[in-house]
Amino acid sequence: MKKWDVIIIGGGIIGLSLAIELRKRGAQVLVVERGEPGREASHAAAGMIADCGDETPAILQPLATASARMYPEFVEELQDASGMNVDLRGQGTLLLTSPESRSLTRNPVPLKELEPALSNCQYLAVYLKERSVDPRALVSAALKAAKHRGVDISSGARIREVLESDGRVTGVASDKTSYSAPIVVNCAGAWAGQIPPLHFPARPVKGQMLAVVARLLQHVIRAPEVYLVPRSDGRVLIGSTLEDAGYDKRTDPNTIQRMHKAAIKVIPALEGARILGDWAGLRPGTPDDLPMLGATSIPGYFVATGHYRDGIMLAPITARLMAQVITGEKCDWDLSAFSPSRFAKH
Repeated sequence: MKKWDVIIIGGGIIGLSLAIELRKRGAQVLVVERGEPGREASHAAAGMIADCGDETPAILQPLATASARMYPEFVEELQDASGMNVDLRGQGTLLLTSPESRSLTRNPVPLKELEPALSNCQYLAVYLKERSVDPRALVSAALKAAKHRGVDISSGARIREVLESDGRVTGVASDKTSYSAPIVVNCAGAWAGQIPPLHFPARPVKGQMLAVVARLLQHVIRAPEVYLVPRSDGRVLIGSTLEDAGYDKRTDPNTIQRMHKAAIKVIPALEGARILGDWAGLRPGTPDDLPMLGATSIPGYFVATGHYRDGIMLAPITARLMAQVITGEKCDWDLSAFSPSRFAKH
């Protein structure tokens, strides 16, 4: 039976990015995905690399900023290896707030000049130097780049257990077979807590979105009730919700309609835009809304999940730091605040 140096459970952007980093260090890597790689949270995301706003927890901000700075090189590498374009956009974000809000501490920008489609908008706006990316293109490029580098991919393999012998990891067992490796990394997102023998408090946080065809925007728009993310091909994504709905990925027509109306309130011209479709994804949440990064109590077993709303943004820095931890290199950051041991029962 073939053996690998590292097995990664989960083929989303976190797992694939880490696999590439480990291959660059010479490791033989297998990615095992329960469904189709990149079709869960990564597929459903909006792709905002939003490290400048107030939504990122303070303790996570340094990592977010570092990861955002890595993005151009990260994308260039994936595009070179895959031959694909992932639509990394650098036009920035317009953060909208009502004139009565006291949260606007920076100088407002001339909204009508930057985005004529918002000419009748009653909000004030602040410009944030942020990027956005098409997550579906990104994860497709990451999958192709991983294969190009020699990463093995096993799709449709639901891992039922991480295997141990003499107190350390020896591999994983799926519904159909077993895979051997001295190192296993759990990157299973919202499903990370369902794999014995350890229980991680990862939970699914549902987010619903829709897309329309409208060449109206250059900037990402973040309004109080909705955000809009333009793509270079003329699509505009509208989202999103935060719901504790278990593993239910169905969309609700009333919710989709509410978001659509909220977007039209910001940009009236969207009322005539053709709706391409709607969808829902399951973000991996944790009790403190911070990722779990690092070694577990079982030698050879690591975890990198729980990125909540920031999986796309944090992929480059997560891959680099976890590769350093796994291979025993000196880690560029102190990850103790994100250790999975913080949830251990005492």
